[in-house]
Amino acid sequence: MPEIRPIKDLRNTSEISELCHDRNEPVYITKNGYGHLVVMSMETYKEKLAKAELYEKLAEAEMQLNNKEELLDAEMIFEKLKNRYGEN
Repeated sequence: MPEIRPIKDLRNTSEISELCHDRNEPVYITKNGYGHLVVMSMETYKEKLAKAELYEKLAEAEMQLNNKEELLDAEMIFEKLKNRYGEN
């Protein structure tokens, strides 16, 4: 269940910071009863950003499939990378 707090709770920065880090999810801040801000830890932000980038890449790949674009052979690509950068 999402954590929803009024904006006045931001006065206690230590509590909000601890809450963000303990829950690993965003804390929603309201102002006059309406959504106003979202606060989260850097780790949570990085995770959410990475997921968004992954979904964006998946959507792009799906669009390429739907448009019948020429696909690259993964084995061929990996072989080229090994030849170029060596195998580690």
